[in-house]
Amino acid sequence: MAHQLICPRTTIMTAGWLCCPSCPCCCSPYSTPSCISVDMQPDTFFSVTMATIWFINMSGAVLQGSLFGLVGLFPARYSTLFMSGQGLAGIFAAIAMLCAILSAENNNTSKPDQNSAALGYFITPCVATLGTLLCYLLLPHLEFSRFYLNRSQSKTSQELLSPTDEKVQNNNPKDLEANGMYISKLEESQDRSSVWAVFKKIWLMALCVTCVFAVTLSVFPVLTVRVQTVYKSNSKWEKIFTCVCCFIVFNVMDLAGRSAPSVVQWPSKDSRLFPAAVLSRLVFIPLLMICKIPGSKLPPLLSHDCAFVAIMALFSFSNGYLASLCMAYAPQLVRNKDCETAGSLMTFFLVLGLAIGASFSFLLGKLVWN
Repeated sequence: MAHQLICPRTTIMTAGWLCCPSCPCCCSPYSTPSCISVDMQPDTFFSVTMATIWFINMSGAVLQGSLFGLVGLFPARYSTLFMSGQGLAGIFAAIAMLCAILSAENNNTSKPDQNSAALGYFITPCVATLGTLLCYLLLPHLEFSRFYLNRSQSKTSQELLSPTDEKVQNNNPKDLEANGMYISKLEESQDRSSVWAVFKKIWLMALCVTCVFAVTLSVFPVLTVRVQTVYKSNSKWEKIFTCVCCFIVFNVMDLAGRSAPSVVQWPSKDSRLFPAAVLSRLVFIPLLMICKIPGSKLPPLLSHDCAFVAIMALFSFSNGYLASLCMAYAPQLVRNKDCETAGSLMTFFLVLGLAIGASFSFLLGKLVWN
């Protein structure tokens, strides 16, 4: 857990700059072959590309883990907002993909338009990353954030500001409103718990978030992108069917699911229905396997476009909703000083779920296709 050894501010800023696509694009002409004609052997190009992807993903993982640890210091609803931001990024990528498809169709996929689209894909995340880093620099200057950020480092054993206005939601002290009136508990004077001690408190949420993303990545997008429309006569709809019904529907409903916990949080973190709801998502695997997939060994029992869209909507909404609940519940199960550790642990198990799901997708491919 690097956040216990390195200043979180340093970790986030460093990872953010390294993750910014402008770094590899500006530092190496080999990383922009889509925009600049570069004389390079295929093997060399592949090696440089894979090294760049590895470097960016590694920086992104450090950045995401640090940010989840930071968000864990705040009330649970801010974890929900953080997850919603990720869903919004997915919508933006899906819309950009749709615009690229429509632009290529209208301009007959001319080379200048392809170069402009590639350049746009690089510049847009650069600007977004720089903007978010600037906002992060402004975060410590807000009185609201200073309270929560300083609370995890406070050595005082008791600080009473206004007991008459103390507000506790769901018996969770982190849900106190940031209006300058708080009570810090005696446990704040204690040292941070070990990683293992924190894991023993949040293991159920960690396993749940792993299961959620393992199920999602096992079929999305490896199976969902192969589903085809029944309206073959409509060539325009056929070209944008995957983009609209697979990616846009998934990201829109995923965003709705990620935002829903800010309105209602059910089941509760102590309910046995919560892990049951997570396991129930396994039903989406066979449902998506019997959609209209060319070359599939299984009969297309759900071949209509509406059936596929309905399954994708429920599939993506449950993904966003349950994942947000997991990330919001975990910091509530530990002390304030351990929230950062809990957030980082949850990020590790989130990524573990992505890896398990991606690996399992190969097995599903063998089962479905001839």
